[in-house]
Amino acid sequence: MTVITKRATTGIDHAATAVRLRRAYSGKPLSPIRDGLAGATVDDAYAIQAENTRYWLREGRKRVGAKIGLTAKSVQAQLGVDQPDFGTLFADMEVEDGGTVAAGRLIQPKVEAEIAFVLGRVPDPAADDLFALADTVAHALPAIEIVDSRIENWNIGLIDTVADNASSGLFVLGTKPAALRDIDLQLCGMVLEKNGEPASFGAGAACLGNPLIALRWLVRKMAELGSPLAEGDIVLAGALGPMVTVLPGDSFTASIAGLGSVHVQFGR
Repeated sequence: MTVITKRATTGIDHAATAVRLRRAYSGKPLSPIRDGLAGATVDDAYAIQAENTRYWLREGRKRVGAKIGLTAKSVQAQLGVDQPDFGTLFADMEVEDGGTVAAGRLIQPKVEAEIAFVLGRVPDPAADDLFALADTVAHALPAIEIVDSRIENWNIGLIDTVADNASSGLFVLGTKPAALRDIDLQLCGMVLEKNGEPASFGAGAACLGNPLIALRWLVRKMAELGSPLAEGDIVLAGALGPMVTVLPGDSFTASIAGLGSVHVQFGR
């Protein structure tokens, strides 16, 4: 896998901003980085993200896929943005189904229920046919994405979240793969329970109308930026409903029709 090679030309110091974001992982979030990046474009934000991706790969982290963010209109409304983004998934971000996230591991976590695709072969960025794209998916899984932000109080715009690896945190995958032919990706209903009570509702159509449309967007965007998807990659396709804030001791179960359930607990 190659890391983004397309470069922005606004003169912004991508490396310096990347260092600031890395340091924030220690637990002290930053004020919105967009405020100090006058004239920054989305290309600048992806270049900042790529600086940290390259750094983490050099440090020994293993890339396992990508996450698509901001695909549900409800989440876009929550965060005041109007287009998707993506970030890198690393192996050490995965929490086993039913596992516990230690207290203090994240700064200001929230959870979303999503569909995860596992690619059986590399999709063609030029292809438009969703049926052909579906044929590149080996299987799907229910997923919980635990998003986080290094920007204080989640006061983010598109520049902030893209630069911050699409506000990534951790992710949890179900353990029973499902073939796409057995799932209605548009109409599959989702319920996210918090401590046994429904906290978020949605359906596949909330993800850009169909999670495969989100996957097609990602395939094209990553190819455009010189960082194409690879066989075996995990893709978190985007939220099926609103994010839910996490408090210490909370437990969450996401259930998606045709895919089953996935569960995670947070330490006190």
